[in-house]
Amino acid sequence: MTRHTEPLTPELLEYLVAHGAPVDDVLGDLAEETARSYPDLTSMQIGPEQGTFMTLLAQVAGARDVVEVGTFTGYSSICLARGIPDDGTLLALDVSEEWTSVARRYWERAGVAHKIDLRLAPALETLRALLPGPAFDLAFIDADKTGYIGYWEELVPRMRPGGVLLVDNTLSHGRVVDPAQDSPDVQAIRDFNDHALADPRTHLVLLPIGDGLTMARRLP
Repeated sequence: MTRHTEPLTPELLEYLVAHGAPVDDVLGDLAEETARSYPDLTSMQIGPEQGTFMTLLAQVAGARDVVEVGTFTGYSSICLARGIPDDGTLLALDVSEEWTSVARRYWERAGVAHKIDLRLAPALETLRALLPGPAFDLAFIDADKTGYIGYWEELVPRMRPGGVLLVDNTLSHGRVVDPAQDSPDVQAIRDFNDHALADPRTHLVLLPIGDGLTMARRLP
């Protein structure tokens, strides 16, 4: 029994990943291609332990209708799509044809392309164009950090009661607690964390998964 989360050494992280669901060839090849094609952007892709967690969470939550803000090369969307039933839908929002062209190839390989509705446009515009009212069981936000509060405000009213929101990078590589770090992205994460915590419509926890993963439940 312990009162705090154990820090993860590289060795402990390797052990943790090895003792979760194994990464298959599709996700492994996608991670390798992303690292090769976009070596400066690999931090935009979630890790295998987070992907497994999100698949399992979608299954446990019984999610059918999912929205993802920020798709990149498709790793997280594969994980989410695998967690919903065959007739479920994942609305994937991104602005890059280049990145999502990679995602499309791997969605086909993973056998989940038929579940995914990709919209290439600024995500805030797409969300605002959706019908008002509850529509989603699960949402994942992993896009431009300065847009997080806007995405949150559009998504919370569109979550079904009991629906789950996941928000990535909410520790900002530890910079949220460093007063010397004052970049727009870091301050945007601080502002979002305070905003979400104060939202009476949700109940949330910030988990030390990846670079910090906020999980919130939409209250009735």
